[in-house]
Amino acid sequence: MFSINNELKTKLTDLNGAIARKYSPILNNDFDMKTFLEENIGSIIKLEKLSDRELSKIKDKGGIVAVDGSTNRKGGSFPHYIELYQGLAKSTNQDVEDVYLTDIYTPILSEIKENPLQDEEETDEKNRRLAQIEVKTALQSVKKRAPYALVMDGGLIRYTIYAKELWKELVEYCLLNDVILFGTIKDIKTKIIGEELKSKYKDLKGPLYDREILFGLLQYKEMLTIYDELNKKEQSGFSSGFIRSSLSPNVVGIDIIEEQKNLLFDMAKLILTLTPENSRGVPLFLDIVDKEVKITDDLIEALLERYLDKDIYERLFVSERDKRNL
Repeated sequence: MFSINNELKTKLTDLNGAIARKYSPILNNDFDMKTFLEENIGSIIKLEKLSDRELSKIKDKGGIVAVDGSTNRKGGSFPHYIELYQGLAKSTNQDVEDVYLTDIYTPILSEIKENPLQDEEETDEKNRRLAQIEVKTALQSVKKRAPYALVMDGGLIRYTIYAKELWKELVEYCLLNDVILFGTIKDIKTKIIGEELKSKYKDLKGPLYDREILFGLLQYKEMLTIYDELNKKEQSGFSSGFIRSSLSPNVVGIDIIEEQKNLLFDMAKLILTLTPENSRGVPLFLDIVDKEVKITDDLIEALLERYLDKDIYERLFVSERDKRNL
C-alpha cells in the first residue's frame, strides 16, 4: 500500500471542498442549466445519424479527408534539442492516397547564439510549426483530389493565428471547389457559457469552462449551437457548437467556416454518425488518423539513433536526465 503523508490528505480534502463550493451554484438541483443555455447561449437541437444512402452520396462526392498533426521533442534545454513534426491527411475513400508531410527543427543550426525565447514564446513557435504543417498537408491532399468535406482535428481559430496566409489559401481553395471545411474539437478550452453565467450571477468566481459545465448535461445526440454575438470565434470567421456524440458524458466541439455555417448541422450529424455510441465521443476515423500520425517517444528515439551519427546524437541530443540509470 502507498504511504500517504497526512498533510497531503488534508490538502486534497481542502481542494475538494474548494472545488465543490466554486461549482455549487451551477450544480444546485434548483438551477435549470438547460433553460439558461437556451435563453442565453444558443439552441439545443436533437441530431439524427446520417442514413446509409446519405453516406453513400458523401463517398461518391469524394468522401471525408481528416487532417491531424503531431510533434515530439528529444534532448534537453536550449539549444540542445530536436523537434520532429508530422502531418497526415487521410481519406475515408480507400482509393485516395494518404498525404504525409514532415518537418525538423533544432536551434543547433540557428545563427542565434543565446535563447531569445521565453517559455511562452517557445510554445508559440511550436504551435506555429505544427499549425503550418497541418494546413500544408490539408492543402496538398485537397488539391490532389477534392473531397466532400475536410475535417481538421481541433479548433480552427489556431490556424488564423499561427498559419494565417496558408489558412487563407486553404479556405479559398475549399470555397472555390465546394469542399466543406470544419474542425472537431476533443479538448474544449472555451469559456463562453461560464462568462455569460458570471455576468448574470455575480457570486460565481474564477474561470468556468464550457467542458465542465456541459459534462453530462446534454443528452446523447443533442447539440448546443452558439449565438454569433457570444461566439468570439465568429470574429475570426467561424460558427461553433457542442455535441454529445456518444453515451460518454463529455461533449465535443465543432467549428465551421462562416461561409458554410448553413452546413453546421449537417457536419454535426456527420460527426455523430462517425462516432461509436460507446466511445469517448470522438469520431473513430479521427482517432485512427491521430494514432497513425503520432510521433511517439520510442519512434523519435529510434529515428535519431538510426539516422544521426552516434557521437552527434549523444553529444547534442541526449540530456543528462536521459542518462540516468533508474
